[in-house]
Amino acid sequence: MKKISFLILLFLLVTSFILLVSFKRKDDIVFKEMSIDERVNNQLKHMTIEQKIAQMLIIDYESDTVDDPLISLLHNYPIGGVILMKPNITTYDKTKKFVQDLQTNSAIPLIISVDEEGGSVQRLKYLTDIEATDIPYMYDLGKTNDEKLAYNVGKIMAQELRTIGVNVAFAPVVDIYSNPNNKVIGKRSFSNDPNLVSKMANSLAKGLEDNGVIATYKHFPGHGDTDIDSHYNLPIISKTYDDLKNLELKPFNDAIANEAKMIMIGHISLPNIIGDNTPASLSKKIITDILKNDMNYQGLVITDALNMGALTNDYSDDEIYINAIEAGVDLLLMPNNVEEAIKCLKDNIDEKRIDKSVYKILKFKYEYLSKQQWLDKSYLGSSDHQKIISNIPVSK
Repeated sequence: MKKISFLILLFLLVTSFILLVSFKRKDDIVFKEMSIDERVNNQLKHMTIEQKIAQMLIIDYESDTVDDPLISLLHNYPIGGVILMKPNITTYDKTKKFVQDLQTNSAIPLIISVDEEGGSVQRLKYLTDIEATDIPYMYDLGKTNDEKLAYNVGKIMAQELRTIGVNVAFAPVVDIYSNPNNKVIGKRSFSNDPNLVSKMANSLAKGLEDNGVIATYKHFPGHGDTDIDSHYNLPIISKTYDDLKNLELKPFNDAIANEAKMIMIGHISLPNIIGDNTPASLSKKIITDILKNDMNYQGLVITDALNMGALTNDYSDDEIYINAIEAGVDLLLMPNNVEEAIKCLKDNIDEKRIDKSVYKILKFKYEYLSKQQWLDKSYLGSSDHQKIISNIPVSK
């Protein structure tokens, strides 16, 4: 009798498991058959406000391991993504595992981002056991005036970034090198000619995106005519809106015409446009009125890093988060504290405003990030890549 009862119980457990798996499989199939808009709306309906706000955060993390605190964070607050910095990029295998573990522990695809411009800004050079291709400054690339070469440099960047799972590059820089005293941008820019900047940047961005990595144009509305480093202090530019239209905004207009998917806002002040010294990254006039309304930009807006002195010298964390979102930002880069940022925005920002950004973020992820394939490490520093780079004369 006991044996029969045990068999009945076992049968019921197995049957329940089969039904559960079949229902989950059915749900997965239904989800995959939905349009992207249907997926996003379905996702939004089932998210708490805390989960929605978490999607608006791109965080940094001081480790090359997805440890228990980070796993707990990913499960409790489904952040939008991570920016890879020096602590995350060590040996190739550890870096790859770090990114794989991030994605495994996230219910929603993560933006895995990195600053990878060439010249002095190449995070792949942090790899300790394998040498990535050394890409010259964009100023040297710009001097070639070769769109095909710019495209191929973007292709190299994308292929090598995909070996560690990066899907968003914070490049190209479309600032115009119009101020010779500008040390923070300098040779990171393609040129002092806005037409050349546009041409080379859009070609490089196409090379990135045709090969699986989304480009981010930066630093709106133009960081080229500054002589102060916004990492430490707030640069103030005395130009009018007409001045910007005639120079700084041209590459951004061209990027928008080429369907730019992400634009980064710089921490620079334009008092003759804004009326005071509010940084562009916190200014509704710059982000909503000019970028979104006047220039008809529909893509994602991300701040530059929120830990930079241009902001932190004059604003509290809460003021930064609130003002940036109210200005029209979708993604906050490197907030100081995830839980505090979420609480602050929950208490101070209307949920309809949050939904507007999260809808764009989720749509971006399902449209561009969900199908990215990894590449193996043979692409890093390959002879084919070195051959292409050898066509860029490097200035001293």
